[in-house]
Amino acid sequence: MSQSLRIQVLQSFDEMVKMLPLIQQLNPNMTESRYTHLLQSMVQQGNYFQVACFQAEKCLGLTGVWIGTQLWCGKFIEVDNFIVDASARGQGVGKLLLNWIEERARKEQCEMIRLDTYVTLEKAQRFYFRNGFKIEGFHMTKKLKS
Repeated sequence: MSQSLRIQVLQSFDEMVKMLPLIQQLNPNMTESRYTHLLQSMVQQGNYFQVACFQAEKCLGLTGVWIGTQLWCGKFIEVDNFIVDASARGQGVGKLLLNWIEERARKEQCEMIRLDTYVTLEKAQRFYFRNGFKIEGFHMTKKLKS
């Protein structure tokens, strides 16, 4: 990469809202109104934030981060919607973001880093395996009618 990459914690709701185009690369049906609504609820919970990787002013990577505690795993950091811009894949953006997450998890004294990945994203899964993740179970869901 010609210019250096930098990691930045997004400090405001407005900064996070601007990330919609990147969010839509992973979630193409995400509308602005739904994103804003969900994001507002997530931020209000107090344990969610976003971390971005920039080259100059362009955001090349983004992830949401949850910090919490559950009986089965203790204190954790959960990676939520880990996205590297299609134009920047294979250039170290994802690795830089994961390194930042692991460092933050250690500072927070977390016992685990967790994430979900869509079953169709084989390249993403290979990336996670290369970076020390393993499958420990299934994330099962049941959709409820709205």
